[in-house]
Amino acid sequence: MSSVRDRRHTPGMERIPPPAEELVLIDQELVRLDARRAQLLARRAWLVSVLHQAVAPQPPFPTWSPRPAAAGPAGMAAAVGAPGADREVSGPSAQNVLLALGAVLLAVAAFAFTVVSWGSMGIGGRAAVLGAVTAAALAAPVVLLRRGLRSTAESVAALGMALTVLDAYALYAVALPDTDGTAYAAGSAGVLAALWAGYGSALRGLRLPLPAAVLTAQLPLPLAAVAAGAPPLGVAWALLGTAVLDAVATLRAPGRPARVLAGACGVAVGGWALFAGLVFSASAAAPASAVAPGALLLAGAALALGAAFRATPRPTGAGAADAAAKAGTSDAAAGALGVPGVLGVPAGNGAGAGRVQGAAALAVVAGLAAVAALGGVVRAALPEGWAAVAYLLCAVPLLGLGGLVRSTAPVSVLPTPVRRGLAGAGAGVAALAGVSALPALLVALLSPAEVLGGVWEGRAPSATGADWTAPTAAAVVLLAVAGLAARLFRVSGRSEAAAAAVALGWAGLFLLPLVAALPHPAVLAWHVLLTVAATGLALRAPEARAALAAAGCALAGALSVSLLALVGRPGTFAVLGALAVLFTAAAFDARGRQWAVRTSAGLAVGWAVALALAAARALEPAPLYRSLLVLAVSAVVALVAARPVARAPRPARVPFEAAGAGAAALAVCLVLTDLPALALVLGLCGVLAAGTAVRPDRRRVGYAAGVLFVLAAWVRLAASGVTVPEAYTLPVTVPALVVGLLRRRRDPGASSWTAYGPGLAAMLVPSLVAAWSDPHWLRPLLLGLGALAVTLAGARRRLGAPLLLGGGVLVLDGLHELAPYVVQVVDALPRWLPPALAGALLLAVGATYEKRLRDARRLREALTRMR
Repeated sequence: MSSVRDRRHTPGMERIPPPAEELVLIDQELVRLDARRAQLLARRAWLVSVLHQAVAPQPPFPTWSPRPAAAGPAGMAAAVGAPGADREVSGPSAQNVLLALGAVLLAVAAFAFTVVSWGSMGIGGRAAVLGAVTAAALAAPVVLLRRGLRSTAESVAALGMALTVLDAYALYAVALPDTDGTAYAAGSAGVLAALWAGYGSALRGLRLPLPAAVLTAQLPLPLAAVAAGAPPLGVAWALLGTAVLDAVATLRAPGRPARVLAGACGVAVGGWALFAGLVFSASAAAPASAVAPGALLLAGAALALGAAFRATPRPTGAGAADAAAKAGTSDAAAGALGVPGVLGVPAGNGAGAGRVQGAAALAVVAGLAAVAALGGVVRAALPEGWAAVAYLLCAVPLLGLGGLVRSTAPVSVLPTPVRRGLAGAGAGVAALAGVSALPALLVALLSPAEVLGGVWEGRAPSATGADWTAPTAAAVVLLAVAGLAARLFRVSGRSEAAAAAVALGWAGLFLLPLVAALPHPAVLAWHVLLTVAATGLALRAPEARAALAAAGCALAGALSVSLLALVGRPGTFAVLGALAVLFTAAAFDARGRQWAVRTSAGLAVGWAVALALAAARALEPAPLYRSLLVLAVSAVVALVAARPVARAPRPARVPFEAAGAGAAALAVCLVLTDLPALALVLGLCGVLAAGTAVRPDRRRVGYAAGVLFVLAAWVRLAASGVTVPEAYTLPVTVPALVVGLLRRRRDPGASSWTAYGPGLAAMLVPSLVAAWSDPHWLRPLLLGLGALAVTLAGARRRLGAPLLLGGGVLVLDGLHELAPYVVQVVDALPRWLPPALAGALLLAVGATYEKRLRDARRLREALTRMR
C-alpha cells in the first residue's frame, strides 16, 4: 500500500496507475499479507504446543523463510501445508511399533534365557545377571524421560516389569521350590503390585506401571484365600476386600487411566462377590445359615453406598441449598420407575452427568444387596413359597427412602441420585415380586378349562395345580405391590402406575377365593363381581391406561368365570345371563369410553350366543333348533340396531351388527350337514338381511339378502335331488334381467354387457354345457330356440350382449347337433380331400385378403356402435 501511494504522489514518477490497476495491486498485496499471517499463526501454534509438552518429543516444524509466499490460494496452501502429508504411516506410529517389537523380543529372549540357559550358571551368576538386567531396565526410563524419549522409556519400562515377573519365577524355581505355588503366587502378586505402583508413582511420565499394578492387585487376596483353604464364602470375602482396595485406588491413584481401570476392576470383582453372596443366601435352609452370606451382602451394600456418596457431585453456588431443600417426593418417585430423569437428572453436561448416573447405579446395587441380605434371612424363617413376600418386605424401606410410600419429603441427608437409586432398587424388587406371583394367577385363570372335558358333571377344577407356588403368598404379594403402585400414582401421577395398580389389585382379589377356600357358588359370585367392577373402571376410569388394563382384566375374568360356571347348569345360566346383561348395559353407557362401549357391544352378543347354546344343550333339541336359537340372538341384535338414531347407542351400533352377523354365520355352521335345515336357515338369514337393508344407511345389505335367498333356493333344490341346471339358473337369471332392464330405463347410456350380460350368461352357459352332454333332443332344441330369441332381440335393439351371447350359444348348439353328421361325412371323404379343401380355402382368403379386412373392420365398427 505504501509503495502504491509513493508512486502516485512522488513528483519524479512518470506514470500513475489508473484506479483499476491500483485496485489489482492492492488485492495482490492483501493476498501476500494473508499468506504471511497464516504462516505466522501456524508457527505460533507449534511453539505453544512445544511449551505445553516440553517432555514429549515433537516432530520438527518446517522452516520458513522471510520471503513472502506466492500469491493466490495455492501459495497460501503451500505456506501452511502439513509436513509429511504424503506418508502412509506417521513417524510416532512407526516408532511405537518398532519399540513394542523390540520390547517383546527382549522379553522373549529373557524368558528363553531363564528357562533354557539358567542351569549352566551358578547361584551367584544367576542372581547377578537377572538383578543387573532388571535394575538396568528399570533405571533406564529415568534417563530416557529426562531426554524426552517417552515412547522408548515406556518400552524399556515394560521390559523391566516383565523381568520382575521372571525374577519372581526364578526365585521360586531355585530358592523356594517347596513352597506352595498358590501362596507364593499370592505373595508375588502383592509384592509386584506394590513395586509397580511405587515405580509408576515415582515416574509419572510412564503410563504403563500404574495400570499394570492395578490389574496385578486383583490376585493377592483371592489367591491367598484359596491357598489357605478358605470355603467359597471366604473366597467371596476376599473378592470383596479386593473391591475395597479397588475403590481406594479409584479415589487415590495418580493418573486417570489407573483410576478408571481400578473402578472397572472393582465393579467386576465386587459383582462376583455379591453374586456369590446372593447364591449362598438364596440357598440357605435356615436363618442361621443365611446370616453369613447376608453379612457379605451388607458389606458389599455398604461399599457400594459409600462409593455412591463419593461419586455424587457436590452442588455449588448460592442456590445449591435451596435446590436440595426443594427436592421433593414426586421427583424421587418419578425417577424410581423409569420415568424421565430415571436414576438422577444430570447435574450438568459431560463428567457431571456421568458422575450422577454412576452414583445412582451404585445406589441401585447397594439397595439390591441390602434387600438380598435381609430378605435371605427372613425368607429362611418363613414357610416355603413366601420368598417373594420376604424380599418385598425388605424392599419397602428403600421405597420410603425415595419418598414413594409416605406423604412427607424423603430423607434430606441422602443426595438425590442416591435416593433415586435406592428407590429404583426397591421398585425393581417390587416388580420382580409381582412377576413371581403371576404363575399362581395363570393357574387360577386357566384351570377352569378342565371343565370342558365334563360339562355339567359337577366336578370343580383344581386351581392349585402347581405345588411350587402358594396362592396365599401370591395374593399378598399382588395386593401389596398394587398398593405401592397406587401410592406411586398418587405421588407422581404416572398413568403406568395407575394401570399397574388396577391390574395387580384385580389379580390379587381374583386369588382371594382360593385363599379362603370358598364354595363354588361363592367363587362364581366373587368373580362376577370383580368382572363388574373391572368393566365399570374400563368405562369410567379417568386414566386411559388404567381403563385399558381394567378392560383386559374384565375380559380375562369373564372368560375364566364362564368356564368355571360350566360345572353345573344353574351356575352356567346365572353367570352367562349376568355377563350378557352386564355387557349389554355397558354397551348402552352414553358416558363411557367409545372403545369400551364398542367392545362391550361385541361381548354382549357373544355371551348372549353362549347363553343360547347353553339353553339348547339343556333342551337337547335337533341341530336345526340350536341354530334357530342362535339366529334369534342375531334377530334381536338387528332389531336393537334398527332403533331410531336418537335412542340407539351410536358407538355400539356397528359392533352390534358385526357381532350379529357373526352369530348368523354360526347358526349356518351349526346345520351344514342338514341340507333342508341349511336352506331354511339361509332363507331366514336372507330375511334378516332384507330387513336390515330397509334402513337408509344399510341399502347395500340388500345384495347380501339376494345372495342368501339364491343360496337358500339352491340348497333346497339340492336337498330335493334336483339336478336340472335350469332350476338353479332361472331363479338367478330372471331377477338379474329385471334389474338390468330397470337400470337401462334409468340410464339409457348403460352398456348392455353391464345390464344384461351377467343374467344372460347365467341362463345360457350352464344350459349349453349340459346340452353338450345330453343325449336327448329336447334340451338342445329349447336352448337353440331361446338363443335364437335372444339373438333376434339383440339385433333388433342393437344390443351387443344379447346379440353376441345368443349368437355364440346358437352356433355352438348347432355344431353340437351337426357334429355326428359332420363326422360321418368326414369318414366318407377321401384322405386327400381335407388338405385340398384347406389349401383352397387359404388361397381364397389370400386372394380376397384386403376385402376380408374391410369386412372385419366394418363388423368391428358395427359391434362397437352397439350398446
